[in-house]
Amino acid sequence: MKRSALLSITAFAAFFFAALPQRAHAQIAVQIGPQPACPYGYFDYPPYDCAPYGYYGPEWFSGGIFIGAGPWYHGDRRFRGHVDNHFDRHDGYRGEYPHRGERFDEHRRPGYEHFRGNEMRDGRGHSNLGREHEHDGGEHEHDQH
Repeated sequence: MKRSALLSITAFAAFFFAALPQRAHAQIAVQIGPQPACPYGYFDYPPYDCAPYGYYGPEWFSGGIFIGAGPWYHGDRRFRGHVDNHFDRHDGYRGEYPHRGERFDEHRRPGYEHFRGNEMRDGRGHSNLGREHEHDGGEHEHDQH
């Protein structure tokens, strides 16, 4: 009898402890890795997708090479550069984006005379340090060929 009582108490205790809510231990892992290889730069927010041609203004490039954004930006803390957020999916853009590893299209040589930036960014994900050139409601020029 003692043995069955002990077995019952042990089974009840095991059931009781198994039914208690378990504490979840959150594990956060941040892996930055190398900067994305994108022909016209990449967005400054996760998942750091490639930005399309025309998103970044000329001040984001040095010698034709993108200076970086997001966690890979290590430039001047006072840096501010123009972007055209009409090319950002967060602002409704539905066009194509280049893929990582694609090459710069030679037909789109950096001719920024038609660039129409409407927002300032700092390379670290902070926008509108002032919307400088608000869209006037007319047709927006994106042809930069």
